[in-house]
Amino acid sequence: MSDLQKGYTIQTKSSKKVVVDHKLGEGGQGAVYRVDYNGNAKALKWYSGKKLSDPKKFLENLQNNIQRGKPTNAFLWPEDITENKGDAFGYIMDLRPGDYKDFSKFLIGKEGFASTTAIVNTSLHITAGFRALHQKGYSYQDLNDGNFFINPKTGDVLICDNDNVSEYGKKSGIAGKPRYMAPEIVRKEKDPDMKTDAYSLAVVLFLLWVASHPLEGKAGTPVCMDAKNERRIYGDDPVFIWDPKNDSNRPVQGIHKGAITRWPYLPVYLQEIFIKAFNKEALFNPMQRVIEMEWLRLFIRMRSEIFKCSCGEVYFADPAELNPCTGCQKKNNFQFYIKTYRYNLPVHQRTKLYSCHTEKDSDDFEKLTGEIAVKDGNFELKNLTDKNWTTTDNGSTASIAPNASFALKKGLQISFGSSASAEII
Repeated sequence: MSDLQKGYTIQTKSSKKVVVDHKLGEGGQGAVYRVDYNGNAKALKWYSGKKLSDPKKFLENLQNNIQRGKPTNAFLWPEDITENKGDAFGYIMDLRPGDYKDFSKFLIGKEGFASTTAIVNTSLHITAGFRALHQKGYSYQDLNDGNFFINPKTGDVLICDNDNVSEYGKKSGIAGKPRYMAPEIVRKEKDPDMKTDAYSLAVVLFLLWVASHPLEGKAGTPVCMDAKNERRIYGDDPVFIWDPKNDSNRPVQGIHKGAITRWPYLPVYLQEIFIKAFNKEALFNPMQRVIEMEWLRLFIRMRSEIFKCSCGEVYFADPAELNPCTGCQKKNNFQFYIKTYRYNLPVHQRTKLYSCHTEKDSDDFEKLTGEIAVKDGNFELKNLTDKNWTTTDNGSTASIAPNASFALKKGLQISFGSSASAEII
């Protein structure tokens, strides 16, 4: 397929004018261009029908997705489709902002996160995006490292390449990308669906945290990665590199550096959920896969446990393990914990509460509802909501107005003005 030249003009099916500016990149199915779309800067993904197994079906799916709308604003979703030019056509979507970087660059060390919080936020946004996608009745079908743009400072995520997203139960004709496909797809036993998405999501999260593939150890790194070995490693005989019951595929020194150096520093509960995601049962039974909500609540917990020690080291202060600082080995025993319906937050200068902590039925990890401050050496919690909170201490109650703060003490009960409450322990 020849490149579109600067100034090339075409109409969309909604009678909007598209003028090509320059090429941004190219993938297996098509190329992406920066364009002027009816006076607005947008991206155009341009295809040759010859590269698609069923162009008519592909177009119908695109049109359906445009009509149904994107799951959240995190998706660079198809907005409009161009008229055909011979067998070629394209669709319009938002441009990626310049401060968002390709996820694949983080995996090879060409990009890095500004903080531990940014990594956790990335995990939260990726997971929440796919939860929203599935709640809207879609399955992604081709989830891999090329699907994400990440802001390294904040951890905000944009999800791209949504052209193969289909309504649940419909086939897009795409099986997925090698190394990310669920074992049952590799074995050609089924087509992509929400459960195979769950496997691919677990792979993406493992790569994010461990910088190694969960199935590529001494038995999963052959001299020649031919079709036979690919099927064995990812389909017929997959073995998790840190499977506690099977050490046949452990990481190899000098080859799997990320797996060896990063795994020991993960919180125990993150190690445990990865073991659950890639144990033999989950690899061969899709119903045993970790669901988005389980990942989401785990990363909400992780974010609340990020702590900067006096030595400068940042680590996860797990209340259950009372684990020492990974730098100086000092045990930081916290004076208070805020125990909510689902979470147990250690109290320190950077502790923040979100809707997921102060509203019982919420999993909103972005809306800030409270934060800790230190006044005269004492910890205070500030109400950042528009509701009155109520505190109870030995039978005495007090109303905490929006933007007001109150001192923490053990045994204090807090009602957040909804069905949610907490106790200071």
